[in-house]
Amino acid sequence: MPTGERLVVMGQGYVGLPLAVRAAEAGFDVVGYDVNETKVALLAASTSPVEDISDERLRAALDSGRYRPSAEAEDTKGFDIAVISVPTPLREGTPDLSYIETAAEVLAAGLTPGACVVLESTTYPGTTTELVAPILENGSGLTAGVDFDLGYSPERIDPGNALWRFENTPKVVSGINDRSRHRVQAFYDALVEQTVPVSSTAAAELTKLLENTFRHVNIALVNELAMFANELGIDVWEAIDAASTKPFGFMRFNPGPGVGGHCLPIDPRYLSWQVRRATGHTFRFVELANDINDHMPDYVVQRVVEALNRVQLPVNGQRVLLLGLAYKKNTGDARESPSHPIANQLLNLGAQVMAADPHVLDSQVPPGVRRVELTGEVVASAAIVVALVDHDAFDTEVITTNARHILDTRRWLTGDNVEYL
Repeated sequence: MPTGERLVVMGQGYVGLPLAVRAAEAGFDVVGYDVNETKVALLAASTSPVEDISDERLRAALDSGRYRPSAEAEDTKGFDIAVISVPTPLREGTPDLSYIETAAEVLAAGLTPGACVVLESTTYPGTTTELVAPILENGSGLTAGVDFDLGYSPERIDPGNALWRFENTPKVVSGINDRSRHRVQAFYDALVEQTVPVSSTAAAELTKLLENTFRHVNIALVNELAMFANELGIDVWEAIDAASTKPFGFMRFNPGPGVGGHCLPIDPRYLSWQVRRATGHTFRFVELANDINDHMPDYVVQRVVEALNRVQLPVNGQRVLLLGLAYKKNTGDARESPSHPIANQLLNLGAQVMAADPHVLDSQVPPGVRRVELTGEVVASAAIVVALVDHDAFDTEVITTNARHILDTRRWLTGDNVEYL
């Protein structure tokens, strides 16, 4: 177990907080740095902002004295190891690396010989060596790979996944040279059950983008197939079930209302952007997948309109109940959630939109949408219920017993009043 090694984790969100807490449990002295002072105050009060870390587990890390949240840059100085796990959003189709740049600048001010810096934020191949290394070197006067170690290890956090957690998910590790790779691997070996070393930081950066682009493209495939199957009068879910019995050469992906979270709507665009920038070519698979998945909310709204038309009801003036505003099951993460464009399109058509979600914050409810508790009366008052997220907390009997009609985008509910995407 590490004794006295000082770890700084830049960013205390869905990626950084599980890492920081796990490291404190493993014996590191951890500073969890975040510029959001409100979040830091909540963490200090044992209130976890992410589902994967319970308040009790956070409290234990705080009580151990080995975890301290902070919004003060001064507290990051003098680290042995630092991990950058900050957001990397897209701005008008271009990667915004300003959070990485700022984090690296803060760390550079406190970088000392023998320290190690690891980037975990999702980004395009080359970021570690082309962006992070020069910032650290210029701010510290030290040389990467000589005076300090530098590496990349892509995050693989899946919010709400009780089976595959930070500790038991294999961790890809890399460094800008052999020494750095060994240092990064030794660090993560103390935290997770298995590490997977690769030869370069660029290979590790590409690994992350490959993982999510693979999912993105295959989800687009089944999403488009679902649209065509509906027009052909074929149950796409039955076909997927049957295909899934093949023990080789097939991997199951399910259609849905669109893709959400930080990974799928954004990561493949990083790869597409880098391919276009570096080679001048278009990554056609990614561009096509983007187009299909981006328009799935449009298709969901189209199906709502068609369902209401069948019973001679206009969308305008009708109550529509959306089940779920998060982007995935059993989380409060609403980043890039397809529920939001669906809600906005229905509002623009004149619908009275209600939404139930036990996990998301009030600030994540789209303007104009009325947040409601899931009761039989609320369900019965809606002309149609649109099941967008299959949270375990939802009472399925209340939904199916009281709903006039349900459009289920997850094939989650059953009944004569249910139609599937």
